[in-house]
Amino acid sequence: MNLVEVFPWNKNLETGIVEIDEQHKGLVALLNKLAYHVAFQSDKITLDHVFNELSEYAVYHFRTEEYIWNQTMFGDEWERDHKRSHKRFFMEIQLIKKGKESREPFNKIIEEIISFLAHWLAFHILDEDKRMARVLQFRRDGITISDAKILASKELSGSIKVMIESILLMYDTLTVRTLQLMKEIIERHKAEAKLRLSADAVKHTLEAICITDANSIVIEVNPAFYETTGYMQSDVIGKNIKEIKSGLREKELASEIWIALTENGHWSGEVWSRKKNGEIDAEWLTLSIIKDDQGLISNYVGIFSNISSLIQQRSKLELSANYDLLTGLPNRLLLSDRLDMAISSTNRSKLSLAVCYLDLDGFKEVNDRLGHAAGDHLLKEIAQRFLRVKRGNDSVVRIGGDEFVILIGDLKNPADCTHLLDLFLQEVEQPLLFNGEVIKVTASIGIAMYPQNDCDRDTLLQRSDEAMYQAKKSGKSRYHYFDPVAHSGA
Repeated sequence: MNLVEVFPWNKNLETGIVEIDEQHKGLVALLNKLAYHVAFQSDKITLDHVFNELSEYAVYHFRTEEYIWNQTMFGDEWERDHKRSHKRFFMEIQLIKKGKESREPFNKIIEEIISFLAHWLAFHILDEDKRMARVLQFRRDGITISDAKILASKELSGSIKVMIESILLMYDTLTVRTLQLMKEIIERHKAEAKLRLSADAVKHTLEAICITDANSIVIEVNPAFYETTGYMQSDVIGKNIKEIKSGLREKELASEIWIALTENGHWSGEVWSRKKNGEIDAEWLTLSIIKDDQGLISNYVGIFSNISSLIQQRSKLELSANYDLLTGLPNRLLLSDRLDMAISSTNRSKLSLAVCYLDLDGFKEVNDRLGHAAGDHLLKEIAQRFLRVKRGNDSVVRIGGDEFVILIGDLKNPADCTHLLDLFLQEVEQPLLFNGEVIKVTASIGIAMYPQNDCDRDTLLQRSDEAMYQAKKSGKSRYHYFDPVAHSGA
């Protein structure tokens, strides 16, 4: 079954909580499935069945979400508001259905519900779920719920709100335009041998629309296409679309598009193309094929939505999602990728990797004596010292509070990292002056070696954490190697 992607999924919608993200994808799949049946004019029984399937899955998903938030934020105002949002969701759908059942055909009502669902789901994920997810992640890092809410609000304010508005506009447009266009195409299939689109709809839409023949030669475009590309009619009509949209000439992208069109009849994704004046624009392209009565491709229809501002905002979001706001170091989220790459590199080189879990000794006393501003100043300074000591391919990550993880690779044997560990300890011990007060702390480091510790990523971190506590018990300001042989003997 070829689905109409009124709601294309992308990584910007991920909250970082796997269970919730997978269920969001399930909701999106059911939303696209419902859109498919509306576009292809399925009967009321089928539409009702798919709609009920989506509603039941939404109930299941909301229960999962509420359970997860409840574990971390029980009784908090945000948690209560989130539950109320779920209730309002079902109330709005019922109001749409009951308000129009006596006046409009069922498929028209479902079409309006799809538009509501796409807008609501995009906003709910990008604003509410991401906000709750960040609080949960901060809470797991040991941050109080009030501080976690402040940090989450800061991350999802300002430029991020602009991004959310841009994404909502894109999904609103894609939902309406994709359904309208597909329904128009289906009606023409049944009634005519040739493709004829409504000149009015094409002329007034804000998105750039292009129609080609089976050989990708442009036969019709709307005014918005000329405006966005800077080309005139003589530059476009009769030319291969790849001459106008340079991004379509990329071999890998062209191959991906062709496979998707062959298997699904449609493709959607980012395309970067150069305008006539040389400027490069990022666009979201929804591309569909039209077949004649013999089942052969007769036309391609492309809708181009400019998303250059969205791309810029996405880059800012990715930066804030993967890097610690205080120190600028990679955070816990990026650590997983860094550690996976380090393990893969170690497997190829047949050398060793040191996973070092570092915790500051006496950091709490600094906060208690001089305040959090002093603690933050200390963390930023120590982060800079670590960056000066580390080698080019090593990684320093702040995973929360006063805890860091340092990845030291390309070691011929475990002892080869001893010099670096001594340097890290020495850098931490260097006094720091803050508002006339001398700050001095030390560090305890636990090390788990790979492949000597032949285990997965999470177990390596766990073992280095255990070794760090052994270093603290042994007197602090030192490092301790996790011994898998001694551990198994115990």
